Amino acid sequence: MMDTVQIRRRGAVDFKSYYEYACALQDMVPLPAVTANLSQGLLDINGDRIKLADWTPILNSLSINKHLHYVALRSYHQPGLGESDRYRSSFKKRIPAFRSKDMTLRLCRAVRDCLSVSCTLKSLELQGLPLRERDLIVLTKGLSKSSSLENLSLAYCPIADEGLEVICQSVKNSSTIKTVNFTGCNLTWRGAEHMANIIKHQATKRHSEAWAESLRYRRPDLDCMTGLRRITLCCNTLIGDRGAVALADALGEDLWLKALDLQKCGITNIGAQALLTMLHSNNTICILDLRKNPLVDNALVKLVIERVLVNANEANPEYDWIKPTSSKDPMKPKQQKRTILLGNGVKGKATIRIGPRKSPSNGRSRQSVGTQYVPHPLPPGAVGYIPWRTAARACRHRAPSTACFAVCFQAGSPVKVFFESDYESEEPSISTQSHHVPSTPEKITVRQFKRLQVYSKNNKSHWINHFKFQTGIFFRLLNDGCHALYFPCFQLEVENKRLRNLNLSMSEALRTQSLTSSVLEDEAVLESIETSFHKFHAFLDLLKDAG
Repeated sequence: MMDTVQIRRRGAVDFKSYYEYACALQDMVPLPAVTANLSQGLLDINGDRIKLADWTPILNSLSINKHLHYVALRSYHQPGLGESDRYRSSFKKRIPAFRSKDMTLRLCRAVRDCLSVSCTLKSLELQGLPLRERDLIVLTKGLSKSSSLENLSLAYCPIADEGLEVICQSVKNSSTIKTVNFTGCNLTWRGAEHMANIIKHQATKRHSEAWAESLRYRRPDLDCMTGLRRITLCCNTLIGDRGAVALADALGEDLWLKALDLQKCGITNIGAQALLTMLHSNNTICILDLRKNPLVDNALVKLVIERVLVNANEANPEYDWIKPTSSKDPMKPKQQKRTILLGNGVKGKATIRIGPRKSPSNGRSRQSVGTQYVPHPLPPGAVGYIPWRTAARACRHRAPSTACFAVCFQAGSPVKVFFESDYESEEPSISTQSHHVPSTPEKITVRQFKRLQVYSKNNKSHWINHFKFQTGIFFRLLNDGCHALYFPCFQLEVENKRLRNLNLSMSEALRTQSLTSSVLEDEAVLESIETSFHKFHAFLDLLKDAG
């Protein structure tokens, strides 16, 4: 069924309405993951969770859209390596339909059409997609026709150097693209050379524009000129020193690039030194990120950061440093074990270890010694007699992990209760308490044991909370505070150096001014100037008489 012109025109400025209309034509329900952020002009979806049949209305709506300013299509599927034949067939079934050859081609065609007609699309992100050469050729046609795209990201798309060369053909001639992100794209030093060629090509073009704007005593505005301003090449470990040297050579005389991110690029001290030498002639670049390169000395990284902070002498810089990702520990802390030592009697030391509760296996639940123990009922009238129903309810409702014992000790034997944790290296002992039994031999009743256990449990919870509080403060300082305090320290050093240089320049200016004023106050100098003026006027009179 062909859509009418009116419906397509309305759908071009309203993605949600046309998407719902396209779903209704195919008797489908619109996906909440697609319509979640459309009110803000954002389309950010994870393609791994969308079925093949649901892609048709999405791509049809995207191809004619004119009002979205941010489009992001992501895939987090990790292809397996080295699977045996036994699991290979089941592995193929788990591959999302979004990653097939036909789907990536259809996706690139829809993006190409959107780039060709949209005047509001600012950012395009294709993350983790297995883009082939024909997909990139289709995509470059849309990039060359786009009149509004500023940010292009192909992060973790394994395009390699050949795919980057195809993309560079449209990026280097684009008049709108300012930032490109090729993180984790399997690039080598050849890919770095492709980016260096783009920098040189755009620098030549910008120099011509700057010369044209400098005519008739005008000052060219370098910030308003077109071209790349930020290049991100992180997580490409094969770039190495050769790629770093190529980029440093291209940026030596560049006046426009503001940020270059080279985290985890396999750079050593040789490449870092080449980039540091480049900074002596380049006063424009504000971000040169060489962090997370383990083969570069920390002192050299510090010098590079200090130098670029001198260039970025702005209160609100246009581009920010990439924030380090917080590494969360997937392992959960183990449950603590409790140990109860019940004195030294005739038969030795009595020890009870209560571990974490285990799940039942084979339909049979194993009860630990101290969790569900119910004593045998005493005969009515005996000391400590409790009806068995009352005892069961007390164990079930009041203290689920209570153990009721009646233990006989010798006179004066101590009763020690302490807790043993699995974190032996971090917290050797949580609590140790000692309670002495009266001198006359007697039995510990259920009530006394419960009171003792509540006391030990409160003591345990107090030390555990204290340990968690101290540990939380420590890790918060490691994850957040270190990064927050790293750059301000450099900024203070750079500001002190700048103020010191400014003070020296002002003192030089004052010294020069004082010398000039002292020379002009000298009478001999004034007489020589006056004599020169008289000779000059006499020469003019002579020329006038000569005709």
